[in-house]
Amino acid sequence: MFLHRINKFRLPALVMVSICLAVSARAQYNFKRVDDWLTVNTPAMGGRSFLVIYKNGHIVYSQGVGDMSRRQKMVGKYLAKRSGKTANFDDYTIDTRQPIASCSKWLSAALVMTFVDEGKLALTDTVGKYLPIMSLHGKGRITISQCLSHLTGINEPPLKENLREMRAMGSMNEAVAKIAAMPMEGEPGKVFHYSNAGLQLAGAVIEKISGKSFETLFAERIAAPLGMTNTDFGKGPVALPAGGAFSTPNDYTRFLVMILNKGLYNGKRILKESSVAAMQVNRVTKEVRVAYSPTEAGDFGYGYGEWVMQSATITTPATTVTSPGLFGSFPWVNNEKGYCGFLMTFYLKNTGRNERYKTLKALVDESLR
Repeated sequence: MFLHRINKFRLPALVMVSICLAVSARAQYNFKRVDDWLTVNTPAMGGRSFLVIYKNGHIVYSQGVGDMSRRQKMVGKYLAKRSGKTANFDDYTIDTRQPIASCSKWLSAALVMTFVDEGKLALTDTVGKYLPIMSLHGKGRITISQCLSHLTGINEPPLKENLREMRAMGSMNEAVAKIAAMPMEGEPGKVFHYSNAGLQLAGAVIEKISGKSFETLFAERIAAPLGMTNTDFGKGPVALPAGGAFSTPNDYTRFLVMILNKGLYNGKRILKESSVAAMQVNRVTKEVRVAYSPTEAGDFGYGYGEWVMQSATITTPATTVTSPGLFGSFPWVNNEKGYCGFLMTFYLKNTGRNERYKTLKALVDESLR
């Protein structure tokens, strides 16, 4: 079994401290139960994991576990062969790059909010204002807010099926036309359906506003200012804002630090504080019917691109927010206790995930007291 202790790697000035200080910071806390949790749970989470915890200006925990079974390696070889790649069973490090699936949604929602901050887009704007084909299909009244919170009312195919369809699209316009033709399952704003459609539409809107591709916008507005040099949405003909990003624990932690600091990163304003707060308000009120929510989400609420794990009230920003992905990676920000964490994994079986997320968060909370 592989254990990777604290590492600093290429972190910005905001979190750049000496190795001695990092070790000292870890020593302030008792992470024994977190260590044990990683050791016990990693075999069920694909056999590899890496966890980063940031608090008070620097990383206080950085550790990986490698414990892949023979069967997991066989499956990995099979999947790699199907995709024309060579299987890689190296243990994860802070710079391991992997597809992060729905962890992408948080990144994409933040990108859209930069346009709101600049006054180039309003959350109350309708998609029909920018995408006429949506109006032609009776969906023009869907708002940007509803796109970011899965409240479009569009009855989209299952997530995996829809992602395959979106990857086959030749252009963003073609992807929007596909969504425009989908049936409705309820009035916009009244039905929650966790899906790809809303963020795809929001991505198409900011492309129309800017005249630039989604990938370019993400690189310019989020990745570059945060120093996320190993995070992007691929090089395909159509970006997938809801699930197409690749990232590393190092990179994603930078994004989480910005969210934790209410839009500030290394002294630079990335998002307005009000926008970060708006993203963290649970939009799934009692009046909203839940048509589909993934099992691993449990009883979480939903804001803009992120799940609300804990909230004082429906109308106030959450104490803890997250945006876990299909492959099990789990980013979260605990506003109340002033820290953020990112767990990288890669596995598909989602049984017990919600409890794992809650347990890990509780153990970290306890360790940082």
